Order: sequence, then C-alpha cells, then structure tokens
Amino acid sequence: MIANLEARGTAMNLGYCSLRFFLHGNNSLKGKRKVIRAIKDRLKNKFNVSVAEVGDQDVWQNIHLGIAAVNADAQYLDGLLKQVVNFVDNMHLAEMTDCQTEIIKVNNSYAD
Repeated sequence: MIANLEARGTAMNLGYCSLRFFLHGNNSLKGKRKVIRAIKDRLKNKFNVSVAEVGDQDVWQNIHLGIAAVNADAQYLDGLLKQVVNFVDNMHLAEMTDCQTEIIKVNNSYAD
C-alpha cells in the first residue's frame, strides 16, 4: 500500500526548524516583537514557509521560532531549510544561539 501511495505522489515530507536567538541590548517586548515580525514577514514572502513564535514569549532578550514546510521531495525541503537558516542568520537582527532541523516522512494510510 505504501509503495502504491508513493507512486501516486501522495506520500509527503514535513520539514521543520527550531531557531533560537538572543537579542543584545533589547529592553522591551515591543522591541522583540518588531524583530520577530521582520523575520516572519521576510521568510513568508521569500520562502513561503510557516513561521511561529513557539517559546520564550515573555522573555525580552530571547526568541524561539518554529518554521515548517511540506513537500513531496525531502531533498528539496532539506535545501529549503538550509536556505532559510542562512537567510535569517544573514539578516543580523539577532544572534542565533541554536538551530535544529528535521525532515519527517509522513505516509498517508487510507484505503482506495
């Protein structure tokens, strides 16, 4: 059944990335939100990925973002996430302190 689904292109891959940042010299949640908004807007426009603040929401100097994308091609997702990480790092809005990425193969298991 799985081979049949893959042959029809119904298997999918989920790529996600967890990024953590430190904001030097930031002293307000307003300043933090400004940086988050800039990162989210640029990533959505350039790469068409989903971006959300997933942690450290009440800490002024820390940002924890989750980024996700879905595609049938795992290699494409891996390359996309690498481009996203490099793009954010090159924005120089905050110091990246941690980056974790993973590609998960999701097989739809439904009957024909």
